[in-house]
This record gives sequence, structure tokens and C-alpha cells, in this order.
Amino acid sequence: MRNTICEQFQAVSTAAYPSFTPAVPPLELKKHQNFKGGQMTWMCGCYGLVLLVLGVMGQKLPTRDEGLFQMQIRDKALFHDSSVMPDGAEISGYLFRDTPKRYYFVVEEDNTPLLVTVTPCDAPLEWRLTLQELPEDRSGEGSGEPEPLEQQKQQVTANEGTELFTYKGNDVESFISTSSPSGLYQLEIICTEKDSNFKIYSTTTPESDQPYPELPYDPRVDVTALGRTTVTLAWKPTPTGSIMGQPIQYCVVINKEHNFKSLCAAEAKMSLDDAFMIAPKPGRDFSPFDFAHFGFVPSENDFKDRSLTTNRALSNKMSRSYIPKPKVADIQKICIGNKNIFTVTDLKPDTQYYFDVFAVNAGTNMSTAYVGTFARTKEEAKQKTLELKDGKVTDVFIKRKGSKFLRFAPVSSHQRVTLFVHACLDAVQVQVRRDGKLVLSQNVEGVRQFQLRGKPKAKYLIRLRGSRKGASTLKVLASTRAGGKQPFPALPEDTRIKAFDKLRTCLSVTVAWLGTQERNKYCVYKREVSESYGEEHRRREQNQCAGPESRRKSEKVLCKYFHSANLQKAVTTETITGLEAGKSYLLDVYVVGHSGHSVKYQSKLVKTRKYC
Repeated sequence: MRNTICEQFQAVSTAAYPSFTPAVPPLELKKHQNFKGGQMTWMCGCYGLVLLVLGVMGQKLPTRDEGLFQMQIRDKALFHDSSVMPDGAEISGYLFRDTPKRYYFVVEEDNTPLLVTVTPCDAPLEWRLTLQELPEDRSGEGSGEPEPLEQQKQQVTANEGTELFTYKGNDVESFISTSSPSGLYQLEIICTEKDSNFKIYSTTTPESDQPYPELPYDPRVDVTALGRTTVTLAWKPTPTGSIMGQPIQYCVVINKEHNFKSLCAAEAKMSLDDAFMIAPKPGRDFSPFDFAHFGFVPSENDFKDRSLTTNRALSNKMSRSYIPKPKVADIQKICIGNKNIFTVTDLKPDTQYYFDVFAVNAGTNMSTAYVGTFARTKEEAKQKTLELKDGKVTDVFIKRKGSKFLRFAPVSSHQRVTLFVHACLDAVQVQVRRDGKLVLSQNVEGVRQFQLRGKPKAKYLIRLRGSRKGASTLKVLASTRAGGKQPFPALPEDTRIKAFDKLRTCLSVTVAWLGTQERNKYCVYKREVSESYGEEHRRREQNQCAGPESRRKSEKVLCKYFHSANLQKAVTTETITGLEAGKSYLLDVYVVGHSGHSVKYQSKLVKTRKYC
């Protein structure tokens, strides 16, 4: 049988190259493996060259020896759009919609095991496996020479072969037989939904090859812990890694749409460029073999455009341009080594996710899918919404990186809403939505006043987001009343206290600060601090909402009223006396509003002279 198959291929080669004569008698069909690429091809020893049955008529392969490797198969009826399937290697292919492809596989001897696996990657496939009857050698003179190629072609194509297996769907499906007859097997694949990628694996030694990682007795992926932004997954390890010692790693795929039945389906969803060969350009085709593995360097002239001799509908399908799919941000693949427990982080609360785990053989890059699962993350803890009363100040405390929601629903009709926000510590983010529409988004430091346009029966939702540095304290007031005195005192843009070094003595220091055009009350306080007291201590104590009422009476220096119609001259000075030589003091200035609410200027650390 082996010699018969070799003779059939010899006839094909002789027809393509009439001047080529083999130097040695026909030998037997052997299996040759390219170890670098993990792919196999069939070789006939009678030629000492690889006979690749190409999927396209007139295709020119990139080769090192043009005279040796440029083989163009003339048998369009049998070999049009077809390829040889290597024994023991997985190949990738591409289908145009409604355009079938045929692949061929040779079994040399009777009673041979056979496994053929087809993996859809983009869309459901229809595929059929048939056993083709090889033409027998028949010569009138009994010379043993094969019949002419044209006569063999008529015999093979006239018989559609014996159908062995058919399948339609998007599952990874296999045909397996422990005892198959010798012959030429044909696999025909078609996709009627869209252009699609797929993978094929065939072997006559399925027991020893075992290219795909084996699933454990329980192939399910379990959810062991569930949070608002995290999900912990666990699965049983594959025996291929733990028992057989194969190099196995696990890849986890997360998305929001559905589970995947194969890793190539997930990779196709992520990006065609990352997972598959690019679709053939119009008028060209590609062999499933990666010629780079053999050291070939293709050039522009290495491929010849084939003429389309089929009907107009097929020509239109083949000539349409290929548009790559956009990358999808909602799908993620993470390979985690050989761990079988993994926690997925950075998920969105109250969102359903689908989780798939794939065992990947690092040596062959072939994978097996576990039974995926899905889970919905927990909801965000419901925030209690504080109700703001018109014209009343509300104290708000926010945890580090936390948020608080305030609701303001004016009873009467209004044209304008005045919002006061006093950030006592670090800056906070303020967002205001009026009836669901965002009308304000600002970072606030110190005291800020905002004017919002009103609407009849409008409701306002205020979101306050705290600082990353630490907890935040605020005072918030919303009012629809026009005019009148404001609850918070007006502040200058610069709230620093200036100390005059030249006016510093052993018993006093002189300071100055800016005011406004509004007449307000200013109170000065002092506190002796240690020599080690620095800016870090001062920053931690910088709470602008803590008023004079929180200070000891002994720390009070004075209170006075001050304003200036000219902002350029709105500055006041004060000499602080009664200090000790060589001592450090912390000075604070509070400005008190008409309603009694106060704001503290930035604290100032001063030191008296030690010697005078």
C-alpha cells in the first residue's frame, strides 16, 4: 500500500515536471517532522523532496531552490483549494463565507488508528470526513507503471467516497477510529455564517501523541469567593501536567458576553492579529504551513495571483476586502503558569462576568477548555444620602478615598441655587447633578462658592469624593435665598501668614496677612511648640474648620475687625508680644463670618531670636 501511494504522488509529480526522473526506485511514504514548528509533512523517499498538495492552483511557494520547490499542481478538479493535513500537528486555516475547503490525509496501512479534530474559532462550521478510493494500478502490459494522471483524476473525482462523519456547530469535535482502512481521507469544511478561522489536528498515533492536555475527572471551574470587584476561581489540575510531566500552563479568559469553547475562539474575539494569520488577499491563498519555520524568506514575487475560473458568486466572495475586527476592551486573557487558583481583580460591582480556563501545553501550544462558569459581582454598599436643608450648614466626614452623597430638594420655585463648600483638610472633588444631568464637577480646596441655575421642582444630587491622602472633613451649605449676608466669610486668594524676619526680636514677632473688601473679624492665636515641630506636624493639624472655640483662652492674642475697599491695600500687620527668647511658636489667624462660621488661615511657624 505504501508503494502504491508513493506511485500515485510520483504520477502527480511527473505530470508537473515531465523532465524530472527519480534517481532511485520508489521507496515508502515516510513521516517527517519539523521540530521547530511542531508540524509534519509527508515525504516520498523516491523523490527526496517534500510533496505539498497546495490549496490553490498556480500558487508559487517561497523556496531556496526555485528548480526544486516550484511545484504547481495542474489537477484543478481534485486539488483546487485543498491542502495536505500533516500527521501529528495542528494547522490553522481560514474560510471565506460559503466557500468550502478540502484537506487530504493519507493512511498507509489497514487497521490504523485515526483521530481528526476540528476547532471552530469564529463561527459555527460544517465539516464532513470521507474515505476516497485510490485508483488501482492497471496496465495492459502488466508493467506496474501508474496510469496517466488525467485517467487517474477521472477515477478519483468520479467517486465522492464513503462518508465517515459529519458535524455542524461551534463545538470542538473529533472523529476517532481505533481501526481505519488505508486510503486517502478527505475533510471538507465550510462556514455559511461569515469568514472564519479554524484549526485542524489529525494523527494516526493518538495514544502516543496526546497533544491536547487531558481534563481532570471534574473539569468544572468553581467560584470560591465573590466580592464587589474580585472573583476567586479554582479548578482541578490537568493530569497531563501533574502525572505525565508535560509543561502545562493555565490561561484565564474574562468577558461580559458568554463562555468560550476554545482558546482560539477567545483570541479571535480579542484580536485577529494576535491569534491568527491574516486573511488571504483577493486572488491569493496561503498554505497552512508556516514557511518561516523552514527558513524560507518570501518576497513579493513568491506568490502568483491565481485566476478565478469559478462562477461569479464565488468571484465576488473572493474579491471582497477584508476588514479586521476591532479590539474588544471587555475581554481579557491572563496566563498564570501552573497555578490552579486565581483571583480576578479590578472588576466592576454588580456586573456579570464569564470565566473560562484553558490548559495549554507549552511545548505544542495546543489547549483544552475547562467547563467555564459565570458570576455576578456584589453590589456597591448603598450610600446613605444626607438631606440638605435650605440655608443650613451640614458637617460631612468622608473616609480616605471614600464618597458621600447629599440631596437638595428646594420646596419652593427658585431661579438660582448658591452652593458653599468648605474643604477643611485636603482638596475634595465635588460633582452636582440636577435631575440626573451633570452641571458641576470641580476640585475644591478651602472655601468655594458656586452659582447653579435653578429649575422648577428640580432636585440636586451632590457627590463628594474624598482625598487619597487621608480622611476629609467638610462643611456644605445650599441656599435658594437671593441676597443677604453669606454664612461663610470671604477669603483672599492667598491665605498664608507672612512673618518679617528683620522685625523679629527675642520677645516678639511681626506678621501680616491679606483681607478682603468685606468687613470681618480676625482673631490671632499662638501656641508654643517644641524644637522638633516641623511642616509635617503643621500639615496634620491644618483643619480649617476648627474654629477659635477649639482653642484655649491662654492661646488667644487678640481679635480685630478689618477690611479695605481697595484690594491692593487689603493687608494688615500685627506684632505678637509676650514671647520668650529662642522659642518656637505656631501662629493661627481665624476669620469669623457674620453667622459665626470661621475659616482658619494657613498656620505659620515662627521662632524668636535667642540673643538680642
